[in-house]
Amino acid sequence: MNRVINRYILREISVPFFMILFILTFVLLMGRILQLMDLMINKGIHVTDIGRLVLYLMPSFLTITVPVSLLISILIALGRLSRDNEIIVLKASGLSLYQLMPSVAFVSLCAFCITAVTGFFLVPYGNFATKTLLFDIARQKASIGIKERVFNGDFAGLVLYAQELPPQENCMRGVFISDNRTLNEPTTIIAQRGYLVSDPQSMQVTLRLQDGSIHTADANTVTYKKIDFSSYDINLDLSTSIGNKNETVTKDSKEMSLPELIRESRTPGLKETTVKELIIEIHKKFTMPFACIVFGLIGVPLGISKHRSGKSRGFVIGLIVIMIYYVLQIGGEALGEIGILPPAIGAWIPGTLGGCIGGYLLITTAKEEPLVPDCIRNIRIRRRT
Repeated sequence: MNRVINRYILREISVPFFMILFILTFVLLMGRILQLMDLMINKGIHVTDIGRLVLYLMPSFLTITVPVSLLISILIALGRLSRDNEIIVLKASGLSLYQLMPSVAFVSLCAFCITAVTGFFLVPYGNFATKTLLFDIARQKASIGIKERVFNGDFAGLVLYAQELPPQENCMRGVFISDNRTLNEPTTIIAQRGYLVSDPQSMQVTLRLQDGSIHTADANTVTYKKIDFSSYDINLDLSTSIGNKNETVTKDSKEMSLPELIRESRTPGLKETTVKELIIEIHKKFTMPFACIVFGLIGVPLGISKHRSGKSRGFVIGLIVIMIYYVLQIGGEALGEIGILPPAIGAWIPGTLGGCIGGYLLITTAKEEPLVPDCIRNIRIRRRT
């Protein structure tokens, strides 16, 4: 009998879980749609590259949408059972609340595993792959965007003109550059040849000029300087080309796997703020999946509590709990970063507090006692009178 009931509750939770997961992930993706459409329409990026960007962004969305979908689906499913008096029937047949927990525990454990695998492996890979892909797109855009006898302003602070682009030589001839990166000293560069050189290790695109001269005058045109060169390199800023600032190959904390974070945090000579950031990121690898367990504990007592409202109640309560949880998470991480709390304690504040509250609510509901203690309820009644 218990097995049949657990399968029934599992089915009631699973259907809204996948629906909410799809909707929330789609909503988060819509926030990036405009940027992706701009890359495809205005920047000429191929649709396959847009698809890869979407695929790389998905893991970072799932670490948020999976726990949120779990909590709301539990509240909706158990709320429906409670509203139709099925929970009362199950209790009348001799089943306790703890005997109804295996299905919820199974779903929470599955969500925990999905979030953990995603946070440990897929998110770091996706973040770094996104940065690498954006660099490749920018490099392609830099070479494709330059046309013969057309002034090109895709590079921040530079206007580039090429008289000729011989296809067989893979270079530019008759290069003219207006360099306005230094406001007080606008510079004009003239070169016979120019080559685009990309370095995947440093994630930089360099314009290598040969046989030319640099002409510089101050703002008041009082002084004038001319420098002849045989070879001159200009690092191109591709931020205006792809809408994203050029980055170095060094991974930041969100692009590192757990072993890389641990190894980096033990590197001697790091700044204290960097070490704290790495420690917090290490603990977030565990606190984000642990939110699934916390939401499972909180969702059961809140879902089966007596109420007459419909499914909207589950959404409202779920959003309130999620908002409080993630506000505590942001606040705890901030306290850990500024040194008021140790980084580990700051990262675990929402999980520890949420687990304690969820355990209390679950035990209280199993004993069929009111969730609000009588002493607090009496104080509220006295205030009203």
